[in-house]
Amino acid sequence: MISASLRRPTLVLNRNWQPVNIATVSRAITLVWNSSARIVDPHDFQLYDWDDWSTLELGPNEPFIQAVSSRFRIPEVISLVRFDRLPSANVAFNRRNLFKRDHHACQYCGKRPEPDALTIDHVLPRAIGGVSSWTNCVLACVTCNHRKADRTPEQANMKLRKTPVQPTWNPGYWRHSGRIDSWQKFISDAYWSTELED
Repeated sequence: MISASLRRPTLVLNRNWQPVNIATVSRAITLVWNSSARIVDPHDFQLYDWDDWSTLELGPNEPFIQAVSSRFRIPEVISLVRFDRLPSANVAFNRRNLFKRDHHACQYCGKRPEPDALTIDHVLPRAIGGVSSWTNCVLACVTCNHRKADRTPEQANMKLRKTPVQPTWNPGYWRHSGRIDSWQKFISDAYWSTELED
């Protein structure tokens, strides 16, 4: 069974230090062990291979990996050695990610009520052939959803605040909640604008 330490998240940067993925610590260590990546120390941005990293001393209260006879610092950020492209991963279409894309706000009136007061609205209603997709679903407050009913926004004389699109991947769409504080040194505020409290 994989320990909780090995399931923790590690931010993966491409060769140009742009965020491209999030991996588990166990996957990150494998990449570093195979010389496909280097560990980035988020404090001084120094790069380490596994031999150098494994000799670093643990700080007080620092998370670690317990090996048979020693403890190792948990890598929070790694940089790939050869990969310089941006991520092409698709963002899964689901309720959680739709809330992130739309910033927990009604896409008609702009209000941000409690999550249970938001509904998923089909821009082209299902009753007339609309499908559940990134480009046809938006968040709507109960009032706006009731007002729009089974009509298009034009028929209901309502205007969308922005056209719904499929989002591009960024760390805010990671499948688990939470993030590591040191990641903020590598990720712009625009990335984190998609990550709101669940």
